[in-house]
Amino acid sequence: MQQPRENNISWDECFMRMAHVISERSKDPSTQAGAVVVDAQNVVVGLGYNGFPRGIESAELPWERTGAFLDTKYAYVCHAEENAVYNANKSTHGCKTYCTLFPCNECAKTLIQNGIVEVVYESDKYKEVDAFIASRRMLELAGVKLRQYISDFAKKE
Repeated sequence: MQQPRENNISWDECFMRMAHVISERSKDPSTQAGAVVVDAQNVVVGLGYNGFPRGIESAELPWERTGAFLDTKYAYVCHAEENAVYNANKSTHGCKTYCTLFPCNECAKTLIQNGIVEVVYESDKYKEVDAFIASRRMLELAGVKLRQYISDFAKKE
């Protein structure tokens, strides 16, 4: 009798690769982020990437990283984690989020308020920035499990 294949990828690897793939939908010229929300049965509930709100064309607002607030992308972009929750096809209560970047403070609030119980992130390159320090503080206080996972997909890039 034939045996099942043994070298399949883990759920962590699968969902982090999916986060990377969905990040490629982003039109942001400097940062492409992706997120995947999955339930306790490892079924995908929502996908998201960073971009402007629905109905706003990518050329209608600035993509600048520096300058006056209203002249930068930061006033307008919805982050991947937010979009994954907004795009969810059912409640995200009790779900886990896989994201290519550690979530900022605004995304942390969205995740907490929507019942996310675990955040699996890849990059934590902004961990010394106040918004990410605040995020970590809120997530930990809310009892959200935080875990870094470096995807094999990212290692190949």
